[in-house]
Amino acid sequence: QVQVTESGGGTVQAGGSLRLSCTASGLPSADYVMAWFRQSSGKEREGVLCISRSGEVTHYTPTARDVTGRFTISRDNGVNTIYLQMNSLKNEDTGTYYCAAAQGDYCLGPHGMDYWGKGTLVTISS
Repeated sequence: QVQVTESGGGTVQAGGSLRLSCTASGLPSADYVMAWFRQSSGKEREGVLCISRSGEVTHYTPTARDVTGRFTISRDNGVNTIYLQMNSLKNEDTGTYYCAAAQGDYCLGPHGMDYWGKGTLVTISS
């Protein structure tokens, strides 16, 4: 059974940093992409960053213009874990951050991901 588990959410002041982690287990093969999505109240889920097994990073539009230079995704294949380092956080970064995985080499939108975590809440305070 596939499990995707996020951790690291919390409340931080604007301008601060957070590091989210996501571990996937039970995937049928080692060739998969993993991605971070987020959803704010009243808004649709949007892609943040995605990373392939080889480390190739995909930026999702329109989120890219908001997070480029502030958010970084990384991956440790040895422990099936990805990370989202978030710096210079803003109030508009508040939301639930979801981790997702999909078989293959291509980063797709939310409808193309196969497995999802339950999400971790990130709250940015003024």
